[in-house]
Amino acid sequence: DVQLQASGGGLVQAGGSLRLSCAGSGFTFADYAIGWFRQAPGKEREGDLCIGSSDGSTYYTDSVKGRFTISRDNAKNTVYLQMNSPKPEDTADYYCAAGWLCSGGMDFWGKGTLVTVSS
Repeated sequence: DVQLQASGGGLVQAGGSLRLSCAGSGFTFADYAIGWFRQAPGKEREGDLCIGSSDGSTYYTDSVKGRFTISRDNAKNTVYLQMNSPKPEDTADYYCAAGWLCSGGMDFWGKGTLVTVSS
């Protein structure tokens, strides 16, 4: 079975740091781009970071650029989201998803991990 599992969420103070992990199994992890998405209460889901499969190119939206970093370790079938200087508006359920390209649709979705940023 294909599985993606996000973990590492919790309560963090604004200005602190937190690292999320996304572990994949049941598919050739290294062949897929992995994106991080988030959904805040009452808001639509948005995709803010992605890392490609072949050359590991990374993509960030302006809302997280300079604060969050995405990386991958294909030997561990894991993608990481390093959150530095989070803000209260970063509070959301964070999900990871896999697809062929960052610019395309995602094929596999995992369950989320909740991040709460306190002011």
